[in-house]
Amino acid sequence: MKQKLIVVCGPTASGKTELSVSLAEMFDCEIVSADSMQIYRDVSIATAKPTKEEMRGIRHHMIDILDLSEEFSVADYVRMASECIEDIASRGKTPLVCGGTGLYISSLINGFSFDDTCSSTELREELSKLAEEKGGEYLLDILREFDPESAARLHPNNLMRIIRAIEVYKISGVTMTEANRLSQKESPYDPVMIGLNYSDRELLYERVNLRVDRMLEMGLLEEAKTVLSHENVATAGQAIGYKEFKPYFSGEKSLEECVETIKQDSRRYAKRQLTWFRRDERINWILRDKPPENETELSIARDIIRRNGITEKH
Repeated sequence: MKQKLIVVCGPTASGKTELSVSLAEMFDCEIVSADSMQIYRDVSIATAKPTKEEMRGIRHHMIDILDLSEEFSVADYVRMASECIEDIASRGKTPLVCGGTGLYISSLINGFSFDDTCSSTELREELSKLAEEKGGEYLLDILREFDPESAARLHPNNLMRIIRAIEVYKISGVTMTEANRLSQKESPYDPVMIGLNYSDRELLYERVNLRVDRMLEMGLLEEAKTVLSHENVATAGQAIGYKEFKPYFSGEKSLEECVETIKQDSRRYAKRQLTWFRRDERINWILRDKPPENETELSIARDIIRRNGITEKH
């Protein structure tokens, strides 16, 4: 039988942490984070890492596991999160995956799948320009360094596929060869998926803006200064809430301008998250601004989970 697990997903600032902890208390769960930035130590405010008070004694996995200088790939996440899930289940508890990094969640519960959402227009343009200047053989040499099998299959004139293979690796840390191999495996999981959203997009954006304001009150500026002062912060330095302050620290922009950029980037990120999650028809969406009469998101989620064969602790 496949392993049952609960998944709580949705855009940033939608209330995933609160719901997941309440469900964990109800269904005797431990939580596996699916957030690409909360894995790093010393970055708590910008990443909205749950505090000890917010965790309410529920054990959380895949948080604070890496130093800022360490690289981390989707393959690393799937391997480590799978080990956490196996450990949780072996102790008679229900695993609950919670987060907003769609690539992590889909790769974990489906096997690897790389589509147009695992892409970077800037990187593609950069590689295309490189191909114009130095030719397809030059790009094949780049690909050969980390994915010799794909490079051996591709002709130097097949620039589109060469660029795609490089793009996937640069973004995910997984080679196209490895992704194709892993995607053929059957998933070991039977997930019950809960998604949080708002019917009025402006309400979500308002929550995003308020969250940024609260982060500033908590010391976001000081945290960003500390993170950006590291010589090598790997992926962690690209978190929204850090890189946007660079023009402020260099004297090019005002604090207000940089804060507005953070809010704008956060809203855009929420939109991208929704685009990703909406394609998964298994997700049971709960609209936080339109709950049914006499219902809360917790009671709705509880009933969905019960109907899918997971029972509450007694």
